[in-house]
Amino acid sequence: MTDVAASDFRHPRRYVRLDTILRLRWLAVLGQLATIFIVVQGLEFDVEVIPCLTIISLSALLNLALQIAFNPMQRLEPAYAAALLALNIIELAGLLFFTGGLENPFSFLFLAPVLISATALPIRLTIALGVLAVVCATVLVFFHLPLPWDSDEPLILPQIYLVGVWLSIGVAIGVTSLYAFQVAEESRQLSDALAATELVLTREQHLTQIDGLAAAAAHELGTPLSTIFLISRELERTIADDSPIAADLKTLREQAQRCRDILAKITQLSASGAPFDRMPLSTLIEEAVAPHRDFDVAIKVRIAIGVTREPVGMRNPAILYGVGNILENAVDFARATVEVNASWNSEMVEIIISDDGPGIAPDMLKRIGEPYLSRRRSADETQHGGLGLGVFIARTLLERTGAKVSFANRVFPDHGAVVHIIWPRDRFEAEEIAAEPVA
Repeated sequence: MTDVAASDFRHPRRYVRLDTILRLRWLAVLGQLATIFIVVQGLEFDVEVIPCLTIISLSALLNLALQIAFNPMQRLEPAYAAALLALNIIELAGLLFFTGGLENPFSFLFLAPVLISATALPIRLTIALGVLAVVCATVLVFFHLPLPWDSDEPLILPQIYLVGVWLSIGVAIGVTSLYAFQVAEESRQLSDALAATELVLTREQHLTQIDGLAAAAAHELGTPLSTIFLISRELERTIADDSPIAADLKTLREQAQRCRDILAKITQLSASGAPFDRMPLSTLIEEAVAPHRDFDVAIKVRIAIGVTREPVGMRNPAILYGVGNILENAVDFARATVEVNASWNSEMVEIIISDDGPGIAPDMLKRIGEPYLSRRRSADETQHGGLGLGVFIARTLLERTGAKVSFANRVFPDHGAVVHIIWPRDRFEAEEIAAEPVA
């Protein structure tokens, strides 16, 4: 089976565009200015306007400097993106210091930079930003100016309420960040795994196209080879038998004729279509089994002859790879025997692949087929990179061809894994299998 390099798809480095960070910072600047204007002019509360406007102005100047000095479309290294998000936290803490600390209802905006980091940056940077936000919130519990309020009826909040606000901010930062990180990580893994699936399918399709290239080569080379053969034969007739080049001309004619015979065979095979375009179910199974015949594990193939004719489908690289990959897994984990059973009727085509190995662990049985879920032995992980993409790719490719793939364990006292692959017969025998897009 085609291998996919682990370095190409697993745990890719994450980059955020500078433009994305700047848009968020500009949004914060506009929101802060609007809030101060409403509190001062609309509510007529006493606010430390000069210090607040100074912090907001410095933030706006930094945004302008970054836009002028750098291309907004460039992607930032995770550390630089985290530094800008950390600056957002510090700026917010400065504004809250002059406007009531954690008594200010906008103190929950500490969550925003940490949440952004959880969806786009590595976990270590997200933890660092979360710690910074909690530290700033802790400082604001003890050091802050009074909350802007009506001077005739000052608002006095009990200390236990402020402790509750601090605790809720800390818990919210931890829970929401963990949730956002988990969802984003699963989405990234799925996207990477689907990209790997597309790469494998493309490689298999390139291999399948070799027969077309062979037929085209046979057609294109037929005419010049015929010309070479005719000219060599005519020259051979005009040259005396004792000529020093007579033997060379004879060899040239014989080799040209040999090339013509080879190309004629290729053309006949391509025209017949059996090995290249369409293949019976038994041929498909034999092609999938053939690469594993030399292993110590015995592979037993049983084909139940149905009342209807044997199904004949397209030579689809997705089916060949999917069945072959599942068979490869069965050979890896089998103790002595792998069984491949095939059957069909007028409505469906079924392949069952089973082994006598340890079976699928109960905790993995419900998750089997997810990307980056590997149960290979350690020696095999060293050899193949331990991606855990094989079953995911096989299942995805087979389901694109209309198959239903299910995984189970043998019923006690038997042991081993069992994989059922079932197609509707009309989909299996379709002239062109309409595959659903992977991504």
